Amino acid sequence: MGKNRGVEYASNADDGTRIAYTVVGSGPPLLMVHGSFLTHTIWRTFGYVKALRGSRQLILIDSRGHGRSDKPHTPDAYAMSIIVGDLTAVLDAVGVDTVDYLGYSFGARAGLALTAARPERVRSLAVGGGSHGAQAGAFDRLFFPGCADVLEHSGMDGFLEAWNNHRMFPIDPGTRAVFSANDAQAMAAYIRANDADPGLPDETLQHFTRPSLFYVGSQDGTRLDDTRAAAALVPNSELHVIRGFDHATTMAASAEVLGVLERFWGR
Repeated sequence: MGKNRGVEYASNADDGTRIAYTVVGSGPPLLMVHGSFLTHTIWRTFGYVKALRGSRQLILIDSRGHGRSDKPHTPDAYAMSIIVGDLTAVLDAVGVDTVDYLGYSFGARAGLALTAARPERVRSLAVGGGSHGAQAGAFDRLFFPGCADVLEHSGMDGFLEAWNNHRMFPIDPGTRAVFSANDAQAMAAYIRANDADPGLPDETLQHFTRPSLFYVGSQDGTRLDDTRAAAALVPNSELHVIRGFDHATTMAASAEVLGVLERFWGR
């Protein structure tokens, strides 16, 4: 298990969707789940894999609709209960009963849902820049109003053009390359599913028993209050505000985030 095994696939028995994953390193298993429009490579880009692979068995997935995973084109294929099924299918394929969990943004939301639905699979929970509440309109606020319609009708190029026109600064080449690799119809369906997702009731978080850590950038206007609210609900959880970073850049604050995580796991 110590070697990098390359890309493998697990199938969700509910709908047959194949989820791409790769296993790197050895040690206690850690499931790592990325945010919207990205892939598992974001954890490599910002140094998390390099820092953790010596002491951890890292299970890196591409969420459905992203990367090398299958990309359904209907919103119901992205229901959170199905995402939870994807995560457990990967754990079953790897052969691990219980994992430490690390997720950012949508990956954080998925981790909260996994812990609520299948607490026996989660040893500890570390989530960044996430929300457990309803998210209607979140992507319209993040990108621009009507972004799912533009994806559906004008494709990824039309989406990037419209987003560029709504931004203060032009889209950088790296972001443009990552976004261009996405399937526009899958992303439109994914956004519509997120808009319809009611999230988790507050009382569900109040009944969490797993050690939990929440982190968020101090400049993250979209998620700072959400993260504080979630951390306040989960018994004995930790909250860490990463100074000077916003929603998009907190992933890049890997030195700070890894320091917080190592102390959390050490306890």
